[in-house]
Amino acid sequence: MKPIQVGLLGIGTVGGGTFSVLRRNQEEIMRRAGRPIQITMVADKDLARARGVVGDASGVTLTDDAQAVIANPEIDIVIELIGGYGIAKELVLKAIAAGKHVVTANKALLATHGNEIFAAAQKRGVMVAFEAAVAGGIPIIKALREGLTANRIEWIAGIINGTTNFILSEMRDKGLSFESVLREAQRLGYAEADPTFDIEGVDAAHKLTIMSAIAFGIPMQFDKAHVEGISKLQAEDIKYAEQLGYRIKLLGITKQQPEGVELRVHPTLIPAKRLIANVEGAMNAVLVKGDAVGATLYYGKGAGAEPTASAVIADLVDVTRMHTADPENRVPHLAFQPSALRATPILGMGEVETSYYFRMRVEDRPGVLADITRILADQQISIDAMIQREPGEGEEQTDIIMLTHRTREKNANAAIARVEALPVVKGKVVRLRLEELN
Repeated sequence: MKPIQVGLLGIGTVGGGTFSVLRRNQEEIMRRAGRPIQITMVADKDLARARGVVGDASGVTLTDDAQAVIANPEIDIVIELIGGYGIAKELVLKAIAAGKHVVTANKALLATHGNEIFAAAQKRGVMVAFEAAVAGGIPIIKALREGLTANRIEWIAGIINGTTNFILSEMRDKGLSFESVLREAQRLGYAEADPTFDIEGVDAAHKLTIMSAIAFGIPMQFDKAHVEGISKLQAEDIKYAEQLGYRIKLLGITKQQPEGVELRVHPTLIPAKRLIANVEGAMNAVLVKGDAVGATLYYGKGAGAEPTASAVIADLVDVTRMHTADPENRVPHLAFQPSALRATPILGMGEVETSYYFRMRVEDRPGVLADITRILADQQISIDAMIQREPGEGEEQTDIIMLTHRTREKNANAAIARVEALPVVKGKVVRLRLEELN
């Protein structure tokens, strides 16, 4: 049978891993796909690097012109591993217009321009596969699109950025500051020289936007996501959370509520007894709650050359299997039929209901606690647990740490503003959200 011919745009870390794994496991992949899959063209600006990866492989044309790959009538599938929003978007849309299927690991592109890309692919009758765009080698997209298709998804909570999880694990284990652990993460290669997208939660929000769209049958709405990173997180809050039986993780959380969909990324306290709370280092984990199946957990490496290549090649096999199928009978890009997507609103954070961790620096004098609890009661916020640290000898200030029951964020905001206005409260109230993930 005639091999499926693939054009690869970008042969950096993931591209090189894809080329290597596809060659190494060619026989096994062919048995699963039903026909050979061969990368026959590679485009990369750095031709010397490309030659170094391709080596002595026969039948592979190298070029520094990505347009040449798209223009080649023999190419059936284009893999886009360039990244970013600019040239990558242009090339993906051109590949679709040329009638070629697309496989991409570009979560930023899909989260921001996915609606346009999927509409173009639907119109042209081609597939856009993107398993590698979320959580590296963990097959979470396939699970949401197909494996859990009988379920009404209730919520998703995921550790979907390995850099931030490594940093938080190190801060907890060693009691170090964020800044010192970030430097170590950069030295080890877990963090980029400019780590902004990771540490400020943007990367996780891209991935969460994609999962939310698939889970709830809504368009991509990255611009409406609430995004907070870990750069302001302090070591003492990780320590206090531990004393209360919780661990802090950067979570991407999306929930279906009667009035809309929650879409939020932020540091979150999770009970230490939960499996997801014990995901350490640069690993990823995604917890999905379906009404029929209950809670399911997906765990593994969220980045790296070969884990991500595993997902890219899984997409190649899927596209190969469905290559000749009637487009109307393929699995829709976002799991739901395009005509059945709903314009469900994304809830503003003020309307989100969750529990909270508050840390307040206060003067050590009688009546302070009573003033604070009165304010919380006025905002219908009840206290679940509390620590009041004994001041050291000669200290006139101390920390009060409170965990609350569930309340709306707008009530928490109002309470924080009033507490910070008390003369006995020094500085800002530290506020972190808490999810039981029952």
